Amino acid sequence: MAMHRMGDRIKKRREILKKTSSELAQAIGVTSSLISQIERGKAYPSILTLKKIADALNITVGELIGEYEMLITNPLLKADERKYVKKNKTGATLYLLSHHDPSKHMDPFLIHFSKKADSSEIMTTRHPRQEFCYVLKGHFSVQLNDKTFEIKEADSFYFNSNQNHLFKNISNEESQLLWVVNHNNS
Repeated sequence: MAMHRMGDRIKKRREILKKTSSELAQAIGVTSSLISQIERGKAYPSILTLKKIADALNITVGELIGEYEMLITNPLLKADERKYVKKNKTGATLYLLSHHDPSKHMDPFLIHFSKKADSSEIMTTRHPRQEFCYVLKGHFSVQLNDKTFEIKEADSFYFNSNQNHLFKNISNEESQLLWVVNHNNS
């Protein structure tokens, strides 16, 4: 099953690039019958051949073997599977809300803020990306460059990561923020 699926991925990628199996075979120094057997799941390439195929098709070995299909095969993350990431000195705790997958275009997090906690050491993205926050519970003061905003439950906040930013819990109880950071994969 796995060999057949890898063969399908190789064939689809080759067809997208409009290469014939003999052109691919010639590019990597194998016979076109071997490429045909690999694509039909009848033969499994050596690691070296697989690497050559990936390079010739301008794709990663991981993509060819289906390493990045976790999002498709396992899109659900139950509350009790939530992954603890880190906690800062002020009492904010960060949790990842999705499975780890190198092909993700964004990372969704839940941040628990204890009373008076802030986002220092947690929301430290300084790359040219974008971030989205949604207040699940509580009341925050947000410092964005030289401006200050107040956001409450059900408010959302969208900004560029390369600006100075700090979220501070200003309610008298624990607060929660949904935080989504995109990956600038371009």
